[in-house]
Parts: sequence; C-alpha cells; structure tokens
Amino acid sequence: MAADTKQVVGPNKVVAVYFTLKNEAGEVVETNRRGGKPLIYLHGTKAILPGLEKALEGRAKDAQFSVTIPPELAWGSPRPEFIEKVLRSTFPEDMKVQVGLLVRGVDPNGKPITATIVSIEGDEITIDRNHPLAGKTLYYDVIVAGVRDATREEALHGHVHGAGGAHH
Repeated sequence: MAADTKQVVGPNKVVAVYFTLKNEAGEVVETNRRGGKPLIYLHGTKAILPGLEKALEGRAKDAQFSVTIPPELAWGSPRPEFIEKVLRSTFPEDMKVQVGLLVRGVDPNGKPITATIVSIEGDEITIDRNHPLAGKTLYYDVIVAGVRDATREEALHGHVHGAGGAHH
C-alpha cells in the first residue's frame, strides 16, 4: 500500500495495520504478522473495535505501539440474554455437538448468528451468542503499515475498494 509518510490516521483515511492480539495471560489470540496480509480498513467507519480505532488516530506509517483495550471499547460486557437453551433438534441430526463448538445459524427472524455451545444436558443445549472476547481486556501490538487518502468512491461507500477491500 503506497502512502505518503506525512499522512496520519484519521477520518477518510485507508489504513493498513499488522497486529498481534493477546489475552490477559499473554497468549496470542490472533495475529496477521506471520506471513499474513495487513488488515486494511477505512478509518472512522466503525470497521474495527472502537478502542483500536481510537489508539490508531493520529499515527503515521511505520508507527509501532502497544495498546490495552478495556471491554467497553472492545466487544463489551457479556449479555445474559445472549445465553439460551435450545433443543438438540435445533441442530442437524448428523452434527456432532460438543461443548466449545462454535456454531453458525439463523435466529427466528432470519438474522445470521454465531454461538458457542457451553453445556449439554440431555436433549437441552445451552448456547452463548456473546462474542468469545466479550468482557475481556484485549492487548494489541500494532504496526501501521500504510496510510492513504480514501478515494471519493470509498468515502461514499464507507469501505475500502480494491486489493484487501470490497469488490463490486
């Protein structure tokens, strides 16, 4: 991603970042540094976690930093109403259900959902639709790989186009 080194992260800037996300124990949860491609997003569009977006604001290409993001600026607090019991018959008959399994489906309104199976008691399965990192403090190590002005079309559409972004 070619960028003017004088450019800094701010609204309507396309930003490329490498990151390593760690949990409170210091274990790597996710990274795109090991042979991966940078995360490319349009700043100011809520495309990334609010705490990470805030930490990137004003940074220039090649900036390296670490940031601690509290739950309220990440995935929020776990919501008790997102934990529910469903019948085994809700799942495909041939599916091997087990605690810890991440499942995808649709809610009664047809909206896609992702949930984790947290317990199985007979024919009743408890699922948790909270994000797995809800309620967790996140620890990021970040490198800003590039910053450029968004094109007019990207700014109007609210996302990055082309390599690493949306294609229409």
